[in-house]
Amino acid sequence: MKDIFVRGISGVIYVALFLLSLQSQHALIALFFVFGLISLAEFKKLINLKGFTAYVIFIVLYLAYAFWQLALDANQGFEEAIQILHVVTIFVLLFLTRDLFTEKTLPQLITKRYINTTFYIASGFIFIILIANYYKDYNPNILLGSFILVWINDSFAYFIGKNFGKQKLFPSISPKKTVEGFLGGLFFSCVASHFITEFTNTLVFNHWLILAIIISVFGTLGDLLESKYKRQANVKDSGVIMPGHGGLLDRLDSIIFAAPFIYLFLTIIRYVS
Repeated sequence: MKDIFVRGISGVIYVALFLLSLQSQHALIALFFVFGLISLAEFKKLINLKGFTAYVIFIVLYLAYAFWQLALDANQGFEEAIQILHVVTIFVLLFLTRDLFTEKTLPQLITKRYINTTFYIASGFIFIILIANYYKDYNPNILLGSFILVWINDSFAYFIGKNFGKQKLFPSISPKKTVEGFLGGLFFSCVASHFITEFTNTLVFNHWLILAIIISVFGTLGDLLESKYKRQANVKDSGVIMPGHGGLLDRLDSIIFAAPFIYLFLTIIRYVS
């Protein structure tokens, strides 16, 4: 009972901080800067990466894109800078996804570990704040809707998988995940997309429906990827900062991985509409 209470309290604090930060673009950028540093510290531990170079890269990249977003306009190279980061990030994430389907360990070379801290962790947080600026004017509703879809997918995947799951999804990486749980999370995320459409007043239903699918698929891949890193590091959680939940990376792994793909879809619909 005590564990459930502690888990509930830390979860409420996490959600409350997120919701409060949505009231201001500066607050959102500041919160995810802190979240990013904590998640990076946890990830560095998982991949056994020493030194401060990864922090310097994160700080420079994150603050550069945040400043660009706040102070400059698209005519001053912002769009081009996003496109370059976007292409490299998607490329790296697809390679990491490929590695999930192989028995080999995830990259151990020092250069590859820096590539992952840059284009997996740092890029993920950059695209989280960029989603909130999709309209070139701060509007956090798409980001809020995306987080809600992540939470719904995770919650129903866990509930359905625990009660009805029989066929393992990736037993070598995450024995508790099941095909039934994944499909349940996907289904209820798609259902939730209708209500998110009504209450956020941002995208049309078809777009939110596609985003629900993107978030369910890539969010699950992000969760599996972090599970593989934890399995290789022989740890249960990425950290202990959230009692009852583990590390902050354990809570954000889905949205970190999915954010560049969410932004990719938003970019596509912006240019074709």
